[in-house]
Amino acid sequence: MSKIKIIPLGGVREEGKNLYVVEVNESIFVLDCGLVFPEEELLGIDAVIPDFTYLVEKKDQIVGIFLTHGHDDAMGALPYLLEKIDAPVFGTELTIELATISAKSQGLHQHIENFFKIDEDVEIEFEDATVSFFRTTHTIPGSLGIVVSTDEGSIVYTGDFKFDPSASEQYSTNYGRLTDIGEAGVLALLCDSADAENANPSVSDKKITEDMTEVFRNEDGRVIVASIGSNISRIQQLFYAAKNSGRTIFLADDQLYKIVDIAIQLNQIKIPSKDILGQVKDLNNTPDNEVIVLETGDVGEPIKNIQLMATNRHSLINIKDGDLVYLATTPSIAMETVIAKTKDMIYKAGGTVKSVTDNFKTSGHANQSDLKLMMNFIKPKFVIPVNGESRMLAAHARLANEVGYEDNQIFLPYIGDVIEYNKGKMTMTAQVPAGNVLIDGIGVGDIGNVVLRDRRILSEDGIFVVVATISRRLGRVLVGPQITSRGFVYMKTSIDLIEACSDMTLDLLEEHLNGDNFDWSELKGDLREKIGKYLYKETQRRPVVLPIIMEASNYQPNKEEK
Repeated sequence: MSKIKIIPLGGVREEGKNLYVVEVNESIFVLDCGLVFPEEELLGIDAVIPDFTYLVEKKDQIVGIFLTHGHDDAMGALPYLLEKIDAPVFGTELTIELATISAKSQGLHQHIENFFKIDEDVEIEFEDATVSFFRTTHTIPGSLGIVVSTDEGSIVYTGDFKFDPSASEQYSTNYGRLTDIGEAGVLALLCDSADAENANPSVSDKKITEDMTEVFRNEDGRVIVASIGSNISRIQQLFYAAKNSGRTIFLADDQLYKIVDIAIQLNQIKIPSKDILGQVKDLNNTPDNEVIVLETGDVGEPIKNIQLMATNRHSLINIKDGDLVYLATTPSIAMETVIAKTKDMIYKAGGTVKSVTDNFKTSGHANQSDLKLMMNFIKPKFVIPVNGESRMLAAHARLANEVGYEDNQIFLPYIGDVIEYNKGKMTMTAQVPAGNVLIDGIGVGDIGNVVLRDRRILSEDGIFVVVATISRRLGRVLVGPQITSRGFVYMKTSIDLIEACSDMTLDLLEEHLNGDNFDWSELKGDLREKIGKYLYKETQRRPVVLPIIMEASNYQPNKEEK
């Protein structure tokens, strides 16, 4: 009998950053390796990835990393994991091509030879389990669910999915395969919960294309479309809508060229006409009513670049009177405030805004009916809702109750919780190291709570810098103190405050210089504490107080100073 553990290292109590560990005896199967883009309070952070500590500690047991699809929430953190471990990576053709682009961008060329292309007909036998796949419907071709088959039953992970009977062949779900998986016996179902609160069906892709076409036809000016770069389904709809409305598409960033080019090469995007894609150099010579500019942004999020366009800071195009910005993406709840601000900026620039969600409910994730149907297809003994915030997981659990599952058959874990199946019982047994690792530029994990706190304080209350030069040998202050403030007070109108802080600094420096045991850390600590308290008393604000005290060890006083 196999000993089985299921450990979410991401993707629960949050939407995105999917990473699920399935342990069967001594073998570890990694399902997805995603990231999430930061919310506003994570100042300056580029992305958030899972903590890989547990996987690094057990890297010799990892038999493979299995990717469900090519979105960042499923594979964006893969390069960071491959910097720490060496394991084979499996995914469909498009998923592997996108993963290759990501790996090369991080300089991981040597790992690419360990990338393997699979499809739903592939079955991979390992010592402790067999891994197979099933085709699902999502907003990108080549989406698969994963089945880890053990002698205790299968662990099924759906990845992101929805049911759409009208989906084209390259996006369609293999319903027969789902039936076969369920009949073979499923121990646990890890199922997408991102849209578990939604009781309404999503509109078909055909209807979205028709609506986009109608919008584009009725505009006299340019149309700027904001979409997620890896949403291949939406880009395909845009191509058809551009053809039907007599417009040419201009791509606004180089990364999008790579994604579209790969999708075209793999026949995952069909080009309705040869002249549908224009050259950027011809943009200004094309009549406004024949232009569509597609913007996705460098990291797949187009909103920041739309803001640059609205404030005349974009390198290619700026929004002008008569432009329409069409939001072809469904923003998360966390992005609603940002979207509202962006719309206001667009209107100030003379443009207008329409959205794909104005008239329809559209999503690439399973609604409540889809989730019930999946449970009926798979018939698992246990249900583990994943890929969702707490309220989404709870909504999914209620749906499982409606289908007939008891509470002891449903697990709502936190990141790092270990769900263990042993001797016929499934229980929550322990926790492993888990959490968030912040990416800032080339820095991975070097930004912590203290740095984020300082960034928040700097953004809210500014900085107060005190500079002085001392001589411990002579026991006196040689230069200063000089005080500079940024983002705190206007220096010219705060002379009294600055002079008071200068006198306080001078007193503290002399006190420490004349003391018995001079200590640099104590000196700077006293300056920060006492100046900080005084500034708060006078202004009710807490800037970052930064004392810069230098020592002139070789200083020789002249005759007058002596």
